[in-house]
Amino acid sequence: QVQLVESGGGLVQPGGSLRLPCAVSVNIFTTNAMAWYRQAPGKQRELVATITSGGSTNYADSVKGRFTIARDNAKNTVSLQMNSLKPEDTAVYYCNAKRMYQNVWYNYWGQGTQVTVSS
Repeated sequence: QVQLVESGGGLVQPGGSLRLPCAVSVNIFTTNAMAWYRQAPGKQRELVATITSGGSTNYADSVKGRFTIARDNAKNTVSLQMNSLKPEDTAVYYCNAKRMYQNVWYNYWGQGTQVTVSS
């Protein structure tokens, strides 16, 4: 079982920055990939960024060049650095861990943290 705890959300003005850390309860090397998702009111949850166990990253087009996902293997944490925030980035952000076991993918989720971008 993998437990994830996000923090760092809050209210920020357009153009501002926030960093979302996610604490992982297991050795992060036991996961195949880590990711951040977000869900805005009335919308489906969407993938924001991923980072594999090898360190490869991938981003949604809407956040490329503004957001950075990173992992600290020594501290078992994953973070999302968000810069140049826009009102449309307002959402609940969820940390996600992915594991493959016997050819089946398992997803684990944090409780989410609210990010509001508004003046």
